[in-house]
Amino acid sequence: MRESLTLAVLLAALWAILSGHYSTEPLILAFAVLSIVLVLWVARRMDRQAGEPGVPPAVLGLVLRAPVYAAWMLVKIVQANIRVTRLLLDPRITIKPRLIRTRARQRTELARMIYANSITLTPGTVTLDLRGDELLIHALGPVSAGSVVSGEMDRAVRRLEAGR
Repeated sequence: MRESLTLAVLLAALWAILSGHYSTEPLILAFAVLSIVLVLWVARRMDRQAGEPGVPPAVLGLVLRAPVYAAWMLVKIVQANIRVTRLLLDPRITIKPRLIRTRARQRTELARMIYANSITLTPGTVTLDLRGDELLIHALGPVSAGSVVSGEMDRAVRRLEAGR
């Protein structure tokens, strides 16, 4: 019950932030409450299917740390977009595609999936395979693979996972 209440409060806060509606208009408030109840119902059904009660504390912490990670990721995406644009528009730069194998050092499967998706979201790199803790990544060149090879993205996702 406490987990459902926490999730409801988080959803209400997220709705208020994203919708921008702070009036007491009944129809808008009814839609907000209806959408929160629907999400809570789906979450409870998923918990019953998985055999787990409520939202695990690790996932709740991850959700609370997500905005900081999203801001960091947005900066990385913009930087990668600029690099890829220069790579495509400057005829003097040659594209040197490569495959990279790297290890994901996250503890949970969810964090490894976030890491793999973050790599794919960054222009110039695509995660081709994730098996266990090993990733196969295609990169347009050494600069595109920079944050993966340096371990910067791996560390950012571990901070998201662990809260450090």
